[in-house]
Amino acid sequence: MTLITYLHVALVARLAELRRDGERGDSPVPTAVIIFGLVAAALTVTALVAARAQNWMNAVPTAP
Repeated sequence: MTLITYLHVALVARLAELRRDGERGDSPVPTAVIIFGLVAAALTVTALVAARAQNWMNAVPTAP
């Protein structure tokens, strides 16, 4: 029973401490938007490079 009481008191104290600390960092939304933008840019660059490489390979003459 004392273990349960100790855990309850520790949990209540920790939650009170977390509520007091108002500065907990940025929202994850801006980070997700930045990551989405970087992924979109990387996909665009990859698609452009693949298209250029395919066009270059198609321009190489074949052996007779």
